[in-house]
Amino acid sequence: MAVNLLQTPAMHSGAVPFSRPPTPGVHPLQIGFCGLGAMGYFMARNLANSRKSHSSPLLVYNRTVAKSQKLVAEVGASAVKVADTPGQLATECDVIFTNLANDAVVTSVYTEFAKALAQSPPTKVKIFVDTSTNVNTPVVGDLDRLLSSFPHTHFVTSPIFGPPPAADSAKLVIAMSGDYRSKKEVAFLLVPAVGRKVMDLGGNVEKAPTLKLIGNGMIMGANELLAETLTFGEKSGIGQQTVYDLITGRADDNSLIAYGNKMVNDLFDGSEGFAIDGGIKDSKLVPRVTYVACLRNLNCPMPAVDNAHRSMISARAMHQAQMVSATQQWDILDWSAMIASSRVAAGLNAFDSKKGTGVVQED
Repeated sequence: MAVNLLQTPAMHSGAVPFSRPPTPGVHPLQIGFCGLGAMGYFMARNLANSRKSHSSPLLVYNRTVAKSQKLVAEVGASAVKVADTPGQLATECDVIFTNLANDAVVTSVYTEFAKALAQSPPTKVKIFVDTSTNVNTPVVGDLDRLLSSFPHTHFVTSPIFGPPPAADSAKLVIAMSGDYRSKKEVAFLLVPAVGRKVMDLGGNVEKAPTLKLIGNGMIMGANELLAETLTFGEKSGIGQQTVYDLITGRADDNSLIAYGNKMVNDLFDGSEGFAIDGGIKDSKLVPRVTYVACLRNLNCPMPAVDNAHRSMISARAMHQAQMVSATQQWDILDWSAMIASSRVAAGLNAFDSKKGTGVVQED
């Protein structure tokens, strides 16, 4: 395994879930970066700045050369060198990061990498790290098989969480799956230079991209709910700004985190929270109000609330069935137990997440 020469500043405990790689060796790692888009530019810049004390500059490639030249102008020619082709990164670098726009571009670039490796087979460890957001799991599997066909070559999937401002300020959260020793090497290159925390998803390279999709799903769901409630506030004459003020006024109660904790840990005792009957009542009132709004030609559907209503009805029915057989754990069910509907649809236990399918960490 190639040794790491970075002298990483002290970081918060738990930011990297690996022990530090071996102490510096004779030759510094040559790092490459491909893709200087909205996220990649900031990541490459921060990585280059973190390595200014090292003898080898960051080697970068971007389809639009102007982006590479801009990076050189910002951090200096001693910190960044521009590659002529993706293949140059593959043959000259020990660790190659990619941050690309979509599956087609990722496949095209990695095909170029493979051609270069076929012409010049690696004689020492080489790690390819894809940080792209849009890569689907079949493509990831294909890339892993492609790169694994070359000696000493490893592939790590490492999608990032955060918008461009987080990339700019090196506050990204980084998921990671793949070869263990490669992840260890990469993690200490990225934290704290590029991100603030690494989450290890094990050896299956499909796991980290899947977590990325889950994270995006949460954001999309939250945005849908925001869109519905803000629009309803506007159409009802209350005003979306007033609804937003309600959201910001309650920001310190961390509702999303609190209910997530209940769901993850099966804390569904409604006597210590908000009873599901109350949630069902409220979810029935919302459609009535929107129905009246529709009669006034305001036309403001709220499908997220409709879905929540159906989920709570299903969870309550399951709980009532348990009460008939005297197998219930709680006499009153919390409305966070609406997750039971999703669990059963996925073939899991409704109220006990410890039963049935469990997570097995690879590595």
